[in-house]
Amino acid sequence: MHQAESTESAAFRTEIRQWMSEHLAGEFAHLKHRGGPGDEHMFVEDRMRWERHLAEHGWTAVGWPVEYGGRGLPMDQEVIFHEEYARGGGPGRAGLIGEGLLGPTLIHFASDEQKARFLPGIVNGTEYWCQGYSEPDAGSDLANVKTTARLEGEGDNARWVINGQKVWTSLAQWSDWCFVIARTEPGSERHAGLSYLLVRMDSPGIEIRPIRQITGTAEFNEVFFNDVETAADNVVGGVGNGWKVAMGTLAFERGVLTLGQQMAFQREWNEIRSAAESNGALHNPVTRDRLIQLYVRVQIMRTNAIRTLSGSSATLGREAMIGKLFWANLHQEMGELAVDVLGAEGMVIADRYDSHEPLDSLHRLFMFTRSDTIYGGSDQIQRNVIGERALGLPREPR
Repeated sequence: MHQAESTESAAFRTEIRQWMSEHLAGEFAHLKHRGGPGDEHMFVEDRMRWERHLAEHGWTAVGWPVEYGGRGLPMDQEVIFHEEYARGGGPGRAGLIGEGLLGPTLIHFASDEQKARFLPGIVNGTEYWCQGYSEPDAGSDLANVKTTARLEGEGDNARWVINGQKVWTSLAQWSDWCFVIARTEPGSERHAGLSYLLVRMDSPGIEIRPIRQITGTAEFNEVFFNDVETAADNVVGGVGNGWKVAMGTLAFERGVLTLGQQMAFQREWNEIRSAAESNGALHNPVTRDRLIQLYVRVQIMRTNAIRTLSGSSATLGREAMIGKLFWANLHQEMGELAVDVLGAEGMVIADRYDSHEPLDSLHRLFMFTRSDTIYGGSDQIQRNVIGERALGLPREPR
């Protein structure tokens, strides 16, 4: 699919490209291409300043409705923004979880009071969020959560008291708030009896333990809740409706902000090609073929993502369901090709890993993409989703 851009869209693309060139410089120059997947631990405070800089110039929440602080951009211009942001070297967004996941969830499910309280901090880059979904026994099987919340007190003194554990919580150590799926109905099972709670991360009783990854970094965490309190009205979508709201959040996770992250795949492909050209690996016909195959798949990924987002079923329709499975395996194969191109150099990382020195970008690409087929729904779960929900096949026996 290739469509010529309108004059208006072409002018918008030029505007963003020029803005990125002018502003991702000086005090922000060191942030170019930093802070993406596998690199989220780098320059966190500086990226938060960059987030506020984006907000001051109206470049956060560009697709949100104007009444909630966004620009209300049409889908094609929203895609253009994220493409040019990635192309210009824009750093990983410190507000990604708030803007891409929680914000749209609040817009669709929250009360007017909750929207007024929480949306401005996301738009302004002054409040940051993490996601409390996965647990040790409930990773891809979110309906198996054991974290509980009980309501205590009455009236203005009513509070949810939360106990349990979450794991793989990205950026928890830097976040102000967390949206937590907890079981609020004693004795309930699976999808029933869950609620979607908003919890301050500096609340008494919260303990954060960073988890060191294969990359040597610790952007993921375990989070323990020990009698942690949050206000009774910090429940989104109503008590017991947590599964519906949580599925809405996961739908937004496949949205246009994630497309912006995937635009970095093209830059990573260019980096692999440059490495192959500089060390002579490009002369190998098998390497050239793998590069070409990956290039074609990157273009297919972009085309399908835009087609899905532009369609009437832009959340979890059939086309959207295959997206995660497709790009996760594509990205993983890019990492494998990267170390193959590096050859013997690709295996020399032990000293840097043990001394906590940062990996270079291609080593980091290989290491981090080991997780692509696990987080956000493992490949096995994604295939079940496609089979059962998209194709209507019988459910897997339990």
